[in-house]
Amino acid sequence: MQYVALLRGINVGGKNKVSMKDLKTCFNKAGFPDAITYINSGNVIFTSEEKDTIKLAEKCKEIIHQEFGFPISLALIDVDTLQEALDNVPQWWGNDPDSKHDAMFVIHPATAEEIIGEVGPIRPEYEKLYVYKQIIFWSAPLKTYSRTRWSKIVGTKAYQSITIRNANTTKKLLELASGLK
Repeated sequence: MQYVALLRGINVGGKNKVSMKDLKTCFNKAGFPDAITYINSGNVIFTSEEKDTIKLAEKCKEIIHQEFGFPISLALIDVDTLQEALDNVPQWWGNDPDSKHDAMFVIHPATAEEIIGEVGPIRPEYEKLYVYKQIIFWSAPLKTYSRTRWSKIVGTKAYQSITIRNANTTKKLLELASGLK
C-alpha cells in the first residue's frame, strides 16, 4: 500500500533541519526503497506492506528520530484515502486564485472533531471548511484572511496536532504517488 508521511515542524525558522535527500535516504535504509520526497516541508511518499497506519506512523517517527536526533510529529495517510478526499472535496477548495486553500492533516491521536472543537466554528462570511476523515480542508479569500477564525490557529493547542499543506502541494503529492504505482 502507498502512503504519504507529512512531517510537522521541520526546516522552519532554522530548526529541525532535514535535507530531503537525507530524508529519502533514511526511508530507503529503513526498508522503503521506493521512497521519494517532495519539497522542503517534509513530504515522503513510499510503499509498505503494513496496513496499520498507527503502527507505521510510529515506525516512521522512530526512524526519523534515530537518523536526525530529534523527535518529529507526522501525519500518515494512505494514498487511496488521499485520492478519495480529493475526489470528494467541494468545488470551492483549491480553485480560486484569490483565496488561500489549505489541507490540515490531523496527527494521531488527535481527531478532526477535536481540532474543530478547539478552534471553534468558522466565520461563514469569511471562510469555508470541509472535513474528510482526518483531513480538514479550509479556504478563505486573501482580502479577508485576517478576519477568519482558522487563520489564527498558529500557536494554539490545536496547531500542535496538525500539519498543513496548501492545495497545490496536496494535489502534487497525489500526482507523485500515482506515478509510483
